[in-house]
Amino acid sequence: MTDRDALGVAVIGYSFMGRAHSNAWRNVGAFYPDAPRVRMQTLVGRDQTALTRAADTLGWADTATDWREVLTRDDIDVVDVCTPGHLHAEVALAALAAGKHVLVEKPLANTVADCEALVAAAQAPGAGRSMLGFNYRRVPALALARDLIAQGRVGQVRQVRIAYLQDWLADEDAGMSWRLRRETAGSGVLGDLGSHAVDQLRFLLGQGVQAVRGQLRTFVPQRPGPDGTLEQVTVDDAAWATLETDSGVVASLEVSRMATGRKNSLQIEVFGTRGSLRFDLERLNELVLVDGQGASTILVTEPEHPYLDAWWPTGHTLGWDHTFTSQAADLLRAVADGTPIHPGFEDGLAVQQVLAAIETSHQAGGARVEVPSAQPAAPVHTPA
Repeated sequence: MTDRDALGVAVIGYSFMGRAHSNAWRNVGAFYPDAPRVRMQTLVGRDQTALTRAADTLGWADTATDWREVLTRDDIDVVDVCTPGHLHAEVALAALAAGKHVLVEKPLANTVADCEALVAAAQAPGAGRSMLGFNYRRVPALALARDLIAQGRVGQVRQVRIAYLQDWLADEDAGMSWRLRRETAGSGVLGDLGSHAVDQLRFLLGQGVQAVRGQLRTFVPQRPGPDGTLEQVTVDDAAWATLETDSGVVASLEVSRMATGRKNSLQIEVFGTRGSLRFDLERLNELVLVDGQGASTILVTEPEHPYLDAWWPTGHTLGWDHTFTSQAADLLRAVADGTPIHPGFEDGLAVQQVLAAIETSHQAGGARVEVPSAQPAAPVHTPA
C-alpha cells in the first residue's frame, strides 16, 4: 500500500486539543492496525512561525494558514476541527459540503441553531462520516460502567451525581483568554466542562434529558488582558443544575473552574435500586461497584474490558491521552465499514439543548425548564 492510499488527515488548530488529537493520529495505526491507515498531512493555524514549529514537533507533513484552501485538496480526506467553539460550525459545515469526513472537538457548536445546521449537513447526500469528540466515552472504566448499567447490575437507576471541577481560574489574577469571552466560547464552564457531564449522563444511562433547573455564577467579573488592562468576563465560572431524564432519573450536576485544589476532577456516581457505581477521572483506571456482594474496586485493565484489547498486558494502566487514540480508531473503522458512530452530531445537538435550557433556567431564577425536542441517547456498542 502506498502512502497515498492512506486517508489524509488535516487538523485545524495546534494548541491544547490540536496537540491531543495529533498524538492520537500519530499513534492510531500502531495500536489499531485493523483501522484504515492515515497520513498526517496538514496542520492548520494562523501564525506561520508557531505553526511550523508545532508541525515539526507533532509530526505533520505540511502546514496551511487557510483552512478553506485545505478543504479543496484531494490529499485531505479527514478534517479534524480543534478550533475555539465559535469556529466549529463554519469549518465543519464547509468540510461536510466538500465531502470530507469530519471530527469536531466538543462542544459541537456554541448555539442550538448552529448544532441543528450541522446535524442537517451531516445527513445531507455527499457528506462524509462525522463524529463529535467527547473523548471520555472512550475511558474504559466509563464504557464498562455503561455496560454494567445496561446489564442491570445496579438495578433501576434513581439518582446520578456528576461533578467536574478544575481550579485554573481560582486565582483572580489569571489572565483573559478566548474561553472567557462569550463571542468565542459561547459559555464558560457550562459549555467547557458541563458538556462532558451532560454527555456522560446520556451515555451512561442511554436516556435523554427532559427538564432542568440551573444556576450560573461568575465569581471574578474582570480579568487582566494582554496589556494588563482589566477586561470584562462575559461567561460563567461555575454552574449547578438538576436534570430529569426520560425515565425520571434525577441527576445533580456541578461544574467549576474555580474549585481550588481540583486540577481535573470528574466524579460520577450512579445510584440504583440494587447497587451503585463510582468513578473519578483522577483514578481513571478504577471503577467502584457496590452490589449485593459489597463494594469492590475494579481495575479496568483486563483484555475483556472495553478498548483494552488494543493496549497493554493485564494490570498496565492507561492514561487520558489513550482515549483520543481510541476515538480516532472508532472513526476510522466507521469510515471503512459504515457502522454507526457515537457520539454523532445528533448527540452534540442534544447536549447543547440541555446547556441552553440550563442558561434559560438561570435567567428565570432557577425555574424548571423543559428541554425542547429532547433526543434519546442512541444505542452504543462498546468494544472489548
